[in-house]
Amino acid sequence: MWDLFILNPMINALLVLYDLLGTNFFLAIAVFTLLIRLITLPLNLRQQRASMRMQEMQPQVQAIQKKYKDNPQKMQEEFQKIGYNPAESLLGCLPLLIQFPILIGLYRAIIVVLGSTPQALFELTQRVYDFIDLTALLPVNNQFYWLNLAQPDPLFVLPFLVLATTFLQQKLLTPQTKKNENKKGDQSDNPMAGMTQSMQYTMPLMFGFFALQFPAGLSLYFILSNVIGMGQGLFIRRSSEDDKNVSEKTARTAKAEIPETTETSRADSNENGSGTQTESRKKSSRKRRRRRKRN
Repeated sequence: MWDLFILNPMINALLVLYDLLGTNFFLAIAVFTLLIRLITLPLNLRQQRASMRMQEMQPQVQAIQKKYKDNPQKMQEEFQKIGYNPAESLLGCLPLLIQFPILIGLYRAIIVVLGSTPQALFELTQRVYDFIDLTALLPVNNQFYWLNLAQPDPLFVLPFLVLATTFLQQKLLTPQTKKNENKKGDQSDNPMAGMTQSMQYTMPLMFGFFALQFPAGLSLYFILSNVIGMGQGLFIRRSSEDDKNVSEKTARTAKAEIPETTETSRADSNENGSGTQTESRKKSSRKRRRRRKRN
């Protein structure tokens, strides 16, 4: 199952891209990264929007938790009223769970495609689809500047870039919190925010450490994926800020229109009242004239 649905498709996709892009394996990895990000884009967008929405609702959630801490049933009812679903917080783990099989599969694919031993070449021939002319592609060029894409970076530049880009991506994708939410007491009341903040530092360190042993090709995939994720995070943050500004402007205009309508209704009522008074005066003056004539 693993070879059929993950490893073999990755190997053949890399070979097809390598052939189409002028036998440049770095470009093949770059385009492969873009395709993977496009495939996982709907899930990533849903996860990021859900996490931002959950973070914005945290003040209401904390207030409900404090008020109904002894009544879980009432707490769940209040959560439903504001549209809060605790299960949505698990969506943040889905992109990471999907990323691990991709990393493992791409690691094996790079080792197989760029392998130079007879055993590696034999394994490659067993995994290539029939429509690919493997003899025209071998040997696969594994050099990119000082890098051997099948080996770790000897200068440790790529591990540092993996750490830096992972941190920046986590920073952009993490919803902004207010200053008073960063205190220890608030973090104890909001465990999700504390977990998110801890992952913001542990994830880059973990992947930076792993990159010391990654093949350079896999590190390049990780760096390019992080850069695309950073652009995606900026887009989502700006779009959410624009939506928030539009909603605030709509609320302000609605509030401004309410006093104007009340003033207009008051003016209309005053005009109607004054008109009624003048009519009554005219009627009374007519009655007086009639009485005088009779007398």
